[in-house]
Amino acid sequence: MKHQFLAVDLGATSGRTILGTVTDNNVSIDELTRFSHNIVHMGKHQYWDLPHLYNEIEKALRLLASENIIPTSVGIDTWGVDIVCFGQDGQPLANPISYRDNHTIDEPARFFKESMASEQVYDLTGIQVMNFNTLFQLSAMKRNCNSSLNAAKRIMFLPDALSYLLCGIEVTEYTIASTSQLLNPVSRTIEPELLKALGLSADLFPPLIMPATVIGRLTPDVSRRTGMPQIPIISVAGHDTASAIAAIPTPDENFAYLSSGTWSLMGIEVKKPIINDDSCVANFTNEGGVETTTRFLKNICGMWLLESCRNEWKKEAKPTDFDTLFTLSDKVTDPMRSLIFPDAQEFANPTSMVNAIREYCRRTLQPVPDTQGEITCCILVSLALRYRQVMEMLQSFAPFPINRLHIIGGGSQNDRLNQMTADVLQMPIIAGPVEATALGNIMLQAKAAGVVSSLGQMREIIGSSVALKKFIPSPTRKALWESAYKRFVELPK
Repeated sequence: MKHQFLAVDLGATSGRTILGTVTDNNVSIDELTRFSHNIVHMGKHQYWDLPHLYNEIEKALRLLASENIIPTSVGIDTWGVDIVCFGQDGQPLANPISYRDNHTIDEPARFFKESMASEQVYDLTGIQVMNFNTLFQLSAMKRNCNSSLNAAKRIMFLPDALSYLLCGIEVTEYTIASTSQLLNPVSRTIEPELLKALGLSADLFPPLIMPATVIGRLTPDVSRRTGMPQIPIISVAGHDTASAIAAIPTPDENFAYLSSGTWSLMGIEVKKPIINDDSCVANFTNEGGVETTTRFLKNICGMWLLESCRNEWKKEAKPTDFDTLFTLSDKVTDPMRSLIFPDAQEFANPTSMVNAIREYCRRTLQPVPDTQGEITCCILVSLALRYRQVMEMLQSFAPFPINRLHIIGGGSQNDRLNQMTADVLQMPIIAGPVEATALGNIMLQAKAAGVVSSLGQMREIIGSSVALKKFIPSPTRKALWESAYKRFVELPK
């Protein structure tokens, strides 16, 4: 029997709507719409354009209705941490502030000094400290007397907010809430001590629900505007990475994953959170997964580095397609001569990424990369070395041996970086699926509909439906990577 589901997959620079078709042992996807969305600089802050994102969802519903395609349900996933404040009338009070806004730059240090020690926050949440976490967004908003927060009756994370606008039901989905540094992963509740430190009421957050839960149905107004019947809205794994991890076609637990895109998220899937002094010092995070699993991971600055450089080169009318850039990088005589630490603060959101990379190399007394090929090569090699560094940490925490690395998302198509990663890790790499987030979203809707019964069955169907690529480490390049890694670990952080 065939079932169809509408997945809304929103990334931090673009979004898509996808129609997924699930049969007994196969899943396939068809992209309906693709759209860009940009941060809006307005007044003192950088915002996401919430009406634009919502309008794109209704547009996809109208498109399906015009073709007489009635999906079983709709599910929404987005990036993490960002929130929407709703007023007494149930309407958004303002567009959500973007996690890239600079109002949180110094907020962690301020919060730890004035409100609660960093070690206590980690003990309560198991979440790595990143200045844009929801905890620090709320702290900064509170300190700045943000009018939306002051007037808020409800606070919802972005996928929950969009679902609410479709069906009128307020929820807090577990995986997206777990990105906030507000959720206690043991009790699976918004932590009261943190809310007290922020001076906020627990009533601001709707009830917590788990992935693959029916939230409600399209409201009559949405149904009338789109021509779509009142189909169910499903709480999938609202955090896009959680949906993506659910799509890893693995037969056992002996793996690590790398969700590779603008950000690289590297981790393992465990049954219980790993919260101790060592994981705190290493700044690892414990985020919620499907079927009450925990995603023990670290956020790494991923292809954001190269994407930022490409944007600069585009303005200079230089070639920016990946094939050309990779070909240029292959021509670099000494590919490991210039290294950067990808997670250094100066690469978070610089005015010029090209200049930031050059200045870092100049400051660390390395050859300064000049050409597009040299800069591209520097980025790729440095990311592979960072992956090894994080993998070594993961191996020290994992309660099982790690036998392979699964790379999912858009970065799974980056054969050069994948082979570099296999070589530096000396570990086999399984690349794919590319569309992990959409597939996870769709299969969680299928689970809510009773089409599949478990995470294991979801992964089995995905594994039989998608093409995977394997990268085997080259022993002849091991010594070269070892030498580069010794230099890399000495770089300033």
